[in-house]
Amino acid sequence: MSGPETPITIRPEAAGDEATIFTLTETAFAPMPFSEGDEQHVIDRLRHDGDLTLSLVAEDAERIVGHIAISPVSITDDAHDWYGLGPVAVWPELHHRGIGGALIRRAIADMRVRGAKGIVLLGSNEYYPRFGFEHHPQLQYPGPPPEFFQALLLEGALPSGVVSFAPGFTPAGQ
Repeated sequence: MSGPETPITIRPEAAGDEATIFTLTETAFAPMPFSEGDEQHVIDRLRHDGDLTLSLVAEDAERIVGHIAISPVSITDDAHDWYGLGPVAVWPELHHRGIGGALIRRAIADMRVRGAKGIVLLGSNEYYPRFGFEHHPQLQYPGPPPEFFQALLLEGALPSGVVSFAPGFTPAGQ
């Protein structure tokens, strides 16, 4: 795989990046028909709760152009060291330039180094398989069509059970 068309640097989120990440995520998900419009708040809640395991930004020469979040998940079979990928956001005018893919590849590599056993996500079953994600019937996430819930095994055996994302994915009071 080649790198992004737009030259970027990927680094961990730093203090002071929060407002840009919020606006970037809000803008990136606004036109998406599957979005509930809450993704920017999810990241803030994950950060507030201490569940933002990995938060990376992509920068070009001038500004932050993309962001990816990784947070812990729980699985009913008590599997440990599994994480959820997302949200992933890139400024809409920079879509299809490889920035999101570069963020995903870097996040997977960083999580592998941290000893993660696997990563799950809810997303396009046409886009994410290029990174190794696939639907596994033994891992379930109730609600959306099952084929959109995908996993990437990094180490060990694939667990079996119902997956729950970190509490930050659910707005307070729900």
